[in-house]
Amino acid sequence: MGEIVARQAGEGTPIWMLGGLYEVKASGKETDGQATVMEMTIPAGMGPPPHIHPGPEIVYILEGTVQYHVEGRAIPGGPGSLFYIPEGLLENFEPTSDVRVLVTYLPGGIDEFFEAAGEPAGERTIPPTPDGPPDVERLQAIGARFGMEIPTPV
Repeated sequence: MGEIVARQAGEGTPIWMLGGLYEVKASGKETDGQATVMEMTIPAGMGPPPHIHPGPEIVYILEGTVQYHVEGRAIPGGPGSLFYIPEGLLENFEPTSDVRVLVTYLPGGIDEFFEAAGEPAGERTIPPTPDGPPDVERLQAIGARFGMEIPTPV
């Protein structure tokens, strides 16, 4: 039997990634590999590139609005919207305003991708705006180590 994970607001490992603040609320190690739970605060227009996860993903919109893209389909969402994305589907979301989301990944462990691809947050705030687009080749290489596929943009 695993241990209880309890985090309050402002707790969890903060990571700066892709112009947003990604906070690990429960890591794969803490959940015996069952899930990773993250809270993400992302400025408008700073969402992740299209990608494919090796397991399901559940995204709950806490604040703000998004346009979710799944296998060529666009689905809008706002506060209270939930998206369940089965494994193996090409997807990404685009924040159409500043957004705060709660994301659950199944199984756990994808937090290690975010720790490797991002950087420890200097403070629990949005990082400085990136100078340019993300280094997709770097993200692809790191993603491959964790079973995530990030296609080369066309």
